[in-house]
Amino acid sequence: MLKKVTAVAAVALRGSHRPSLMATCRHSTTVSTAVNSLLLRSLKEHYLEISRMTPPPKVSPPSSFSIIKGALDGNGPVLTRSYGNEEINVSVMRLANIVPGGGGDDGDDEINQLFLHVTVSKPEQRESLHFLCGLYPDALGIHSVSMRPKAESSGFLVVPSGYNGPVFEDLDEKMRDVLHNYIEERGINQSLFSFLQAWLYVKEHRNLMRWFRSVGSFINEPKNAKED
Repeated sequence: MLKKVTAVAAVALRGSHRPSLMATCRHSTTVSTAVNSLLLRSLKEHYLEISRMTPPPKVSPPSSFSIIKGALDGNGPVLTRSYGNEEINVSVMRLANIVPGGGGDDGDDEINQLFLHVTVSKPEQRESLHFLCGLYPDALGIHSVSMRPKAESSGFLVVPSGYNGPVFEDLDEKMRDVLHNYIEERGINQSLFSFLQAWLYVKEHRNLMRWFRSVGSFINEPKNAKED
């Protein structure tokens, strides 16, 4: 789309070799208006196309988890639950957004690989235990385990400032198995996939709709300002 817009502007600008200053200003305004109109039309077409997409069937999370209020509009945790005196929070995003090429070669919009940030907190502890995991329809794999300071609004985008723990694959097999059992005992397993997949689809759909509206409003603002 941007190449098409650029081409339209380039053709229009080549229409005259040495125009007068006044003619240049008029010509520039005409080109700018044409480009804006083309962009606004394209934005509207894509917005309408996206708005007609059929959402996935509604899926509920496992009964032990609750959806965090306002999660669709933020970048923090999506799910929370209690386990004894512990609080478990789960954040999610596409694995492909973390690892280039991590989305595979499917070439469609299906979300088959998720990236989880799991936080295990205790009220008497200043730090939380963090698990970075890859979640698939039939499996969960741990990428790393670390201790991090508690934050009032903890999300998967928090960057550790200290030691981030050993490379998980460097741990012996027994230790890896025990850590897998630890988070599975707290409900972190492939049973979360269906809900998180549908939730992420809805979030990305909402963000895309908002993006089309915001860009359209920005492009259209000068025209509205002149009319006021």
